[in-house]
Amino acid sequence: MTGIDRAAGHQLLETGAVVDFQITDTEIFEGPDAAEFSVRISLEFPADPESEENDLGWGAFGFLFVIGVLSFADARARESSAIDYLEADEFRVGDFIVSLNWENGVLRFDTDYIRGRRMKTHVLLRPNGTGTLTTDGRGKAAMHWLERLKGKKSLRLVEP
Repeated sequence: MTGIDRAAGHQLLETGAVVDFQITDTEIFEGPDAAEFSVRISLEFPADPESEENDLGWGAFGFLFVIGVLSFADARARESSAIDYLEADEFRVGDFIVSLNWENGVLRFDTDYIRGRRMKTHVLLRPNGTGTLTTDGRGKAAMHWLERLKGKKSLRLVEP
């Protein structure tokens, strides 16, 4: 990763780590076997009482990048994707950009496999300050990522 990409990634991480959110609901959906279940977490980004604005206006991209970094770090190869998997790899700003989409007034972050890592992570952010984080076949990893962002587990930037 270039120095510019790394600096942009650090800025996105710093921004995303301070976005205020609340978990409003968590649903688990059965999959083809016990380890292949899906998790959908409903999120709310509360409005600031003074400005009546939520943090998504300035922090949506950062929040999504943080989720992407955490998902990538936890993701492993599955079956034939092991060919592309490198242990010492990292989620890049370019990976983030190609995973974004604006559709019907909703900002979407969708990943499947990135360089051999089975991410299967999807986030929707709506202008009304709500969103959903969904993972497929990732166990309860998404819940752990959000716990880290809420300060329940340590989250720190590690320099290579």
